[in-house]
Amino acid sequence: MNIKVYTSNSQSSVLVDQALRGLVRRSIRQALVCESFDCDCEISVTFTDNAGIHELNREYRGKDSATDVLSFPMYDFYSGEEPEKGMPVELGDIVISLERAQEQAREYSHSFQREVAFLCVHSVLHLLGYDHERSADDETLMRERQRVIMNALKLPRDNNETEK
Repeated sequence: MNIKVYTSNSQSSVLVDQALRGLVRRSIRQALVCESFDCDCEISVTFTDNAGIHELNREYRGKDSATDVLSFPMYDFYSGEEPEKGMPVELGDIVISLERAQEQAREYSHSFQREVAFLCVHSVLHLLGYDHERSADDETLMRERQRVIMNALKLPRDNNETEK
């Protein structure tokens, strides 16, 4: 499986370096592997700030507030839509507020890296058709898949704990 992750940075409050871009790629790859998605694919990731994601959230979801991550899937896998076989699959776009990721990392007492990885995993699951807002059962399933993938990434759960 060949995975291309394109990143762009439209914010200036958080440094976006090679280590962060590598973490994003590794998180996306792990989510796809754990979900047994074996097609060549492309995903676009945009880093923004709270103001930028607020604007997108208002425009695309009708919610007048900032959020942590937005997912824009190209396919409705849940409804059975399938990409053309044999061609690289454009899975969709992910937009992450790095400003919100920093805030949530502090709030949950874990690293910024773990928070960004979690947001990537969460968003990839959305691109693959999972939706925690559809039902309680779907929320439970998505949480379990996130837990499995995050465990596979072996990122510390908080700033003082190493993965077991």
